[in-house]
Amino acid sequence: MNKFLAVDFGTTNTLLAAWDGENQAGYPLYLPEYSRIYEIQGEQIPVIPSLIHYSSQKRKWLGNQVLEKGLAKSDRTFRWMKRYINHRSPMYINIDGQSITPFQAGQDFLTTILLFALQQISQTDRFNPSELETAFCLPVEAFEHYENWLTGIAESVGISRYRLIDEPSAAVLGYNAHIQPGNVYMVLDIGGGTMHAAVIRIEEENTNSLARKCRVLGKAGKDIGGSTIDAWLFEEVLNRHHLTDSDQDVRPVSSAILVECERVKESLTQQQKSIFLVVDPQSGKTITTEFTREEFETILDNHNLFYELDHTIRLALNSAREKGYDEDSIVSVFMVGGSSQIPSIQQTVRRIFGKERVYSSHPFDAVVRGAAAFIAGVDFFDYIQHDYAIRYINPQTSQHEYRTIIKRGTPYPSQAPLTTLTVKASYDGQRQLGIAIFEIDPSRRNNPDKEFEIVFDPSGAARIMPVLPQQHESRTYFWMNEHDPTFLKADPPARKSEARFEVEFWIDHNKRLTITVKDLFTGQLTHKNFPVVKLS
Repeated sequence: MNKFLAVDFGTTNTLLAAWDGENQAGYPLYLPEYSRIYEIQGEQIPVIPSLIHYSSQKRKWLGNQVLEKGLAKSDRTFRWMKRYINHRSPMYINIDGQSITPFQAGQDFLTTILLFALQQISQTDRFNPSELETAFCLPVEAFEHYENWLTGIAESVGISRYRLIDEPSAAVLGYNAHIQPGNVYMVLDIGGGTMHAAVIRIEEENTNSLARKCRVLGKAGKDIGGSTIDAWLFEEVLNRHHLTDSDQDVRPVSSAILVECERVKESLTQQQKSIFLVVDPQSGKTITTEFTREEFETILDNHNLFYELDHTIRLALNSAREKGYDEDSIVSVFMVGGSSQIPSIQQTVRRIFGKERVYSSHPFDAVVRGAAAFIAGVDFFDYIQHDYAIRYINPQTSQHEYRTIIKRGTPYPSQAPLTTLTVKASYDGQRQLGIAIFEIDPSRRNNPDKEFEIVFDPSGAARIMPVLPQQHESRTYFWMNEHDPTFLKADPPARKSEARFEVEFWIDHNKRLTITVKDLFTGQLTHKNFPVVKLS
């Protein structure tokens, strides 16, 4: 019998699910060492807090171990790893003379979790990890470097058979009790690091329950999530006490402030008031304030959260409308992600769609349950999520500019060339010519001056830092083939300004950008369906 495992590495919590061969969706795995239990509407859901602590005794504590040992507020504890990895953040924490980056912390965390999961699954039936089929969940706006990092970890623990699925698509299957073939649904995922919406149609269902297929009609994402809200509360606490993150009274307890902000956020989803309290164990000084739910909602509104939520939903609906499905076509809206439990967020969604269409019973486990179903046989029709462009130098301005070659919403595999262009030599005698291919995140193009984020300095102190213009550009435009940009070889050498190569761009079944290249000087075909980069 095949073994199936799904992995949802989240900014705040990580979930695992296996497939039992009987139910449409998978069932969450409980790892006694690392899991904690959330109770949602009477159902107990095991989650693994996405935390890793590096102790002074060279030990690593993960997940619920960090919470049980009271180490969540330590400056030796990593959190929000997924968010920083996806941003390719250069930050690091200096621990015992070693620079630990989010990439390293995330690898240490996820590798350990996967090894324990493999051990638990194999307890009932001996098997080789290479026989395991695994699904990894990806946020809508994930870039290639994140996918490569994730799949590299899978291969490092011996998992060779894996597939990737975006989180909203998986969530549809995780809410299987409500879905019917032919119907259209929306998934609204507001997790620890991101917010995204997806409109999905169930295509068909035959006598084999595993043959159900989904078509993604529209999707959109924003770089806003629970960790963003924690940062807003962090800023509010400091403002109320006329403090800054660089104050000597703040730096030693900045991680504790951040953890307390997260607790206040979660408590205000259930209560009308919450007391924020942090005590410096060295000096005895306290930072305390009260938050009401009304004040909390005002903070969210002041940061345009509800506008961004509405805008994300409308972007996904607009894409679906282009395919003939409007807002009235949506039968149900499924809410997932921890921050989807915030009452004012749920109220906003219900005002848009009506209370009877909105479901929120599986905020934590819908994605991973659905991913387990996906890897066991459920399939999807999908399209390209991001725009892709080549970078060139404008001869009139001598500045870099971008030309789009693949537009978001393009279905794959392509049946004809999506773009055709010529490549010219920059100087006489040029032998190596190339194309700089960039992946573009449209959600980050606007308002770069308003962006800020919490990062941790090498001492482990949390700091509120603006996102610099060059950082904003690097996160908006990801150079995908930076390490191999000149793959066109001119023999004989090209002449300056000569249109030397004609390049056709295609997308294959594996979602790879491929090229077919003709040397215009020799008339020879130098590349045929040659894969250049993997698309998202």
